[in-house]
Amino acid sequence: MYSYFNGRIDNVSSDSVVIDVNNIGYKIFVPNPFSYEVGSEYKIYVYSHIREDEYSLYGFKNLEEKELFMKLINVKGMGPKVASGIFATGSINGIIDAINKENILYLTKFPKIGEKLARQIILDLKGKVVADSDNLYEDKSMDELISVLENLGYKTSEIKKIIPNIDASKTLEEQVKDALKLLLK
Repeated sequence: MYSYFNGRIDNVSSDSVVIDVNNIGYKIFVPNPFSYEVGSEYKIYVYSHIREDEYSLYGFKNLEEKELFMKLINVKGMGPKVASGIFATGSINGIIDAINKENILYLTKFPKIGEKLARQIILDLKGKVVADSDNLYEDKSMDELISVLENLGYKTSEIKKIIPNIDASKTLEEQVKDALKLLLK
C-alpha cells in the first residue's frame, strides 16, 4: 500500500491529476485538481481503494485530510468518491465542527449527501473527530475565507499570517480579494 507520492504533476483533469514519479505516471483522484499546477513538484498523500473491479488512488495535500477521509469512508453508505467530494468544497475544521455540532444542513450541502447519510456521519463520527490545534482559528467568521484560500492551494502557514489583517465585516468576495493581495506581496 502506498503512503504518498512525491513527484511532478504531468496532467490535470476534472477529477484527477497524473503525478510523474521516476517516469511512472500515477492517476490520483483529488478533491481540487485545478489547485495543482502542471510541471510543479508536489507531495500527495494517497489512499489505495481496491475492489474486485477497480483499483483507484485518492490523494490529499496533507495528512489531516487523509485521516479524516479514512474515518469518513468507514461510515455506512459512504464511498471514497463521495467522501473525496466533501473536501472539494469544505474545510477540515468546518467538516469536523459540523459533525460534532450535529449540523445536518452543512453536511447536506455536499454532493450526494442527503439527510440520511448526514445523520449517519454524525452518528458514527461525533466525538471521534477532533480538529488539529494547528488548524484552529479563533475567529470562526473567517472559516469560509480560509476554506476558499486552501482550495486555491495556499498553505495553512501562509493563510495564518494574513488572517489578522482581513476585515471580518466585509463580504466573502471582498475578503478573498484582500487576502490574495496580501498573499501575493
